[in-house]
Amino acid sequence: MHRIPACRYSESMVDQPRDGVYPDYWEADVVLRDGGTAHLRPITPADAPAVQAFHMAQSRNSVYLRFFTYKAKLTDKELRRFTEVDHRDRVAFVITTGGEILGIGRYDRLDDRTEAEVAFNISDRHQGRGLGSILLEHLAAAARENGIRRFSAEILPENRKMLDVFSDAGYEVHRHYDDGVVSLAFDIDPTDRSRAVMESREHRAEARSVAGLLAPASVAVIGASRKWGSIGYQLLEHVIEGGFTGPVHAVNPDALELSGRLSYASVRDVPTPVDLAVIAVPYDEVATVVEDCAAAGVKGLLVATAGFADDGERGSERQRALVRQARANGMRLIGPASLGLANTRPEVSLNASMAPQLPLRGGLGLFTQSAAIGVALYAATSRRQVGVSTLLSAGNRADVSGNDLMQFWEDDDDTRACGLYLESIGNPRKFSRIARRLARTKPVVVAKSDVMGLRLPPGHAVRTTQAPAGALDAMLRQAGVIRVETVEQLVDVAQLVVSQPLPAGPSVAVLSNSLALGKVVADAVEAHGLQVGELEAGLDLESGQSVALAQLRRRVLAVLGKPSLHAAVVTLLPANGVGVNAITEVLHECSRQTGKPVVAAFTGNLDPALQVEGLLGPGVPSFSNPGAAVAALAAVVRYSQWRQHDQAAFDLPAGIDPQAVAVRLDELLQDVPGDALLQVPPAIAGELLGSYGIRVLESVAFTTDEEAVAAAERLGWPVALKTLDPILRHRLDLGGVRLNIEDADSLRRNIDSMRRVLAPYGRFGMEVQAMAPVGQSCTLRAIEDPLLGPVVSFGLAGDAVNLLDDWSHRVPPLTSADVAELVRAPKASRKLFGYQGLPAVNVAALEDLAARLAVLKDEHPEVGLLELNPVLVGTDGLTILAADLRIGNPAQRTDSARRAMRS
Repeated sequence: MHRIPACRYSESMVDQPRDGVYPDYWEADVVLRDGGTAHLRPITPADAPAVQAFHMAQSRNSVYLRFFTYKAKLTDKELRRFTEVDHRDRVAFVITTGGEILGIGRYDRLDDRTEAEVAFNISDRHQGRGLGSILLEHLAAAARENGIRRFSAEILPENRKMLDVFSDAGYEVHRHYDDGVVSLAFDIDPTDRSRAVMESREHRAEARSVAGLLAPASVAVIGASRKWGSIGYQLLEHVIEGGFTGPVHAVNPDALELSGRLSYASVRDVPTPVDLAVIAVPYDEVATVVEDCAAAGVKGLLVATAGFADDGERGSERQRALVRQARANGMRLIGPASLGLANTRPEVSLNASMAPQLPLRGGLGLFTQSAAIGVALYAATSRRQVGVSTLLSAGNRADVSGNDLMQFWEDDDDTRACGLYLESIGNPRKFSRIARRLARTKPVVVAKSDVMGLRLPPGHAVRTTQAPAGALDAMLRQAGVIRVETVEQLVDVAQLVVSQPLPAGPSVAVLSNSLALGKVVADAVEAHGLQVGELEAGLDLESGQSVALAQLRRRVLAVLGKPSLHAAVVTLLPANGVGVNAITEVLHECSRQTGKPVVAAFTGNLDPALQVEGLLGPGVPSFSNPGAAVAALAAVVRYSQWRQHDQAAFDLPAGIDPQAVAVRLDELLQDVPGDALLQVPPAIAGELLGSYGIRVLESVAFTTDEEAVAAAERLGWPVALKTLDPILRHRLDLGGVRLNIEDADSLRRNIDSMRRVLAPYGRFGMEVQAMAPVGQSCTLRAIEDPLLGPVVSFGLAGDAVNLLDDWSHRVPPLTSADVAELVRAPKASRKLFGYQGLPAVNVAALEDLAARLAVLKDEHPEVGLLELNPVLVGTDGLTILAADLRIGNPAQRTDSARRAMRS
């Protein structure tokens, strides 16, 4: 769509490209603006015929805008130049669907090795699908990897679409008009605005792709059957009986008619377009059916067929091939082994699932993975009368995941709260990013086991974590997620958040018709970290229904009318003549009038026919167990407090130089093989940390006594003497540290003494260091985890972390609120704020250090481990006594600076 002037490149660059290894990790499946999918990959010489066909299919105007002149056909020399690249100085990507090239993007490095000229060419038939912006993101990521920091381009002024691609990308674009051409230039390092633009585009595209699955215009059930009880039979019946508002097609080569409608031998034979294909054919036939769907132009697939997880590596490869086949042909895929999906919106009314009925309509969006959990959630919500907006079971979640559903729910007016049961997580950084944004407007309830991320369910092909225990849960808390452990707990919380206003604070009124029961519930309220603002245990429900209900209304309104109270728990023993539904109607009215949440607990019911759990009457969250009611309310209070306070910004600390660190790390890693970690020498580590404003107190290793004395003279007396052993250097009690050495003679004696004392443990080197001001000893650690990416941990040094595992963890990027919580989360952190009469330390300095460490780790995945230990935090500031820095070649993070679907 705009030219690259050949005069700016040497002939050697054009005709003799350097050989380069094909970077297969640059390949990516992408979601386009309209929700369709495509495959992006580096160009190869084999693409020459397809590039020629692409060019010849373009209009005269598009060719002119690309080359500044019209040419009906590319020459052989031009084809070689466009398709033969070295993946370093000359990079090109193609985006394809079904083997057809939709768009081409490329860059060529200029004489200034940090700059490259970029160009795009988008198919006329696929304009407006966001191809240019996706190509720009991937080209920029590849260019940064190859040391390029700036893009430039020349565009004809009438080429408004391409000018918009650059101006809308979020970079600071500089324009210059000369001789009828607009010249553009911009730095390609990600900015806050470019990241925001990428996330916004990603959100819109993924939300539309899911909307196409949940609200298709037409459905075909492939593998529909007459055999009662078979999966194909049930899926077709449920779609029809659920009242789907669009055309429903049955596909079965062995039947002429199914459920009163014509049956087709293949989806290719269906005379009208099919948006969603529901596949319930034998395991060995799935690939052929997907191929038929691609040929028929189907937009989305729901694969109910199981067996992939049971077929070992062959099944895993078949599953991967299935996803590649679907995405390459523009289709999203739910499953395999999916329970199905449901959409209760009247305009859709779709039950393409194994659930016998369309769920009750309501405001809860549900996502599950395995079909078994999907059945459990469907049953629990149905039993408790919790209405659902949309439900999707991802099965083996080979493609569509919880992240995709959250993107959709964020814009879905029918969804007021979101519930997800996760058995594995493929891209937790992206999950955290989306969930944090979603949770600001809609509660997000996540059920997961404590071992999720450590091992995988059958059929789930994602990474596992090596992060410290609690890191994944900490990430969920950062994102404002309401974390629960079971299906029942998920529904406990869900029935509250879909029906009640959020509590404004933690003060709870407890009302009961039993003093003993009221006191027990009040104790539970305090045990969950809430405050008992008032205890009313004298409710009289034995004086007839009308009198009892009038008194109940009066007492509840009086309590909730107090500004100091934020919610009420009404816990009642059975009363003669007063029905549960009548009570819930009164409680609903009280909640509506005061705008405060009310939960009910009906304890002691012995009538199995009487329902006391769920959204009863007009919609009051009710429980048979008051403990469950209090636990659900406490979880919602914590979420409400997070929402009130999570407005902190991601502020960059002053005085940091990420570019200097990136260049130095590239130099250090040139000779580091594979996944090995290189321990960086202290002097170089100090240089790297200094670029982030992190200063380590200098220490000097020595081999002779005279070297030690000379170092101490330079550092200044008094000094500390330490062994270099990584364990003993922190053990004053074992003789690995000597403090306040005042002069040379004393230093020589201490060196000799330390050698003798440590002899039973071995022979170790030693170092001297100037004495630091006294302070509380702390530890900060940052690692690169295969699943979570950067993880930052904090604790008070010594037994608190070594024996009691008293750490707090956070996953960058961190807001100022995240940093404040990081240093306050360990149980031993009370020692930082004044303890047993001691003055509080300079917590602001500690928070500043934690923020700098978090940014450093987030910006540089090459940092495999960075430990600052000990950090002495005093009343006036802090001193870092030692830093252990190890670097390596990082794997691609799960949420990178380019849009790509999970591979």
